Amino acid sequence: MATHFVRYTPDVEVDEPHFDENLQTVIEKTERYITESVTAGGTGQALRDAHAKGYGLVRAEVEILDGLPAEYAQGIYATPGTHEALIRFSNGSPHAGADARLGSATGLALKMFGIAGPTLLEDEPDTGTFDYANINAPIFFCNTVEHYLFIQELFLDAPSYFSQGRPGAHRFFADFVTGKGTLAQEDWAWDEFLAFLRLSKIPPVNVLLSSYWTMGAVRHGDHIAKVRIAPDPHSAAAVVRRAIDPASAPEVFRPALQAELQERPYAFDIQVQLCTDLRRMPVEDTTVEWPEELSPSVTVARLRLPQQDISSPENLEKMDALSFTPWRVTAEHAPLGSIMRARKEVYRRSSLARHHLNQQPRTEPHSADEVLGPAPRRDEASARVAGPPGPMTPPA
Repeated sequence: MATHFVRYTPDVEVDEPHFDENLQTVIEKTERYITESVTAGGTGQALRDAHAKGYGLVRAEVEILDGLPAEYAQGIYATPGTHEALIRFSNGSPHAGADARLGSATGLALKMFGIAGPTLLEDEPDTGTFDYANINAPIFFCNTVEHYLFIQELFLDAPSYFSQGRPGAHRFFADFVTGKGTLAQEDWAWDEFLAFLRLSKIPPVNVLLSSYWTMGAVRHGDHIAKVRIAPDPHSAAAVVRRAIDPASAPEVFRPALQAELQERPYAFDIQVQLCTDLRRMPVEDTTVEWPEELSPSVTVARLRLPQQDISSPENLEKMDALSFTPWRVTAEHAPLGSIMRARKEVYRRSSLARHHLNQQPRTEPHSADEVLGPAPRRDEASARVAGPPGPMTPPA
């Protein structure tokens, strides 16, 4: 029997009470944190309020596959072809500093170039770029802007909680469940707290070995989906630096990523999981993992990372000047759900504040070369990785 995929209609989303009022409060807190991070963040720069620490800016290309089934060949995936791309790997924390202090939640932000059609950002509709801002978990720990009000505060203040040992951790957990005392007992945030605990137990691995999901649901043309960026099995099998020990050094994720890309190319699969049951695959509840047995993820594109050197300080500077948002997409791929809607203006205002404070021009690039310079020829890249030739020896 043919699978029935849920058709997208606007009523799959639910209006959250007091959304605009709560969103404005979140934006004000975000801008205040970014402003204060210039002196408090430890880097001398304004930080992002999430995914503050980047691990590298990576050149890539996306090949949208030909011959996809009609349900998957939607929006940008209806047109086969190859697009330049950039990837920002990051830690999910709003703080910078040693990796051991930041946890194992990581992100993959992808920017594709040469995508036709206006984006959903009213102030930059014609950039020709298309972004994903994905996390290394199939669930998230916040469903509403109302709850994000206290969850945001908890994560921004997390170092002060956990610096107090077990008593501080207990207070953090209690404040999470009770909304810092603002929620009635029947409304305590148990589902979101349990999702947070699940995410906190993700083992630290090389960022190339993680899969990365859209934080919530997105439109996929006529349908509803989640998008996963998953390691290509053959590429993953070749990774040498696999497990990561954050306690072994202040910096562990970036050196492992850097070393792997210096030695070999890598690849991910971009996959789409279509919704077949709104009850078991909800739009408004990000704490629920969509079951693969109801609808398996289908590869719609290949994401290829050539062998490259990302070790320079300039790589981090160029990465920091970029902006990624899940709303820099075409209408056929609009983010869905309350918390995803909130990300639109929060990300925009966060980017505006950060670029202003760091005195960085906020302009969307038109190509990877515009950001990183011309890609080295394959023979040049190989020579750089191999190093200079050793002493010549006479033939035997």
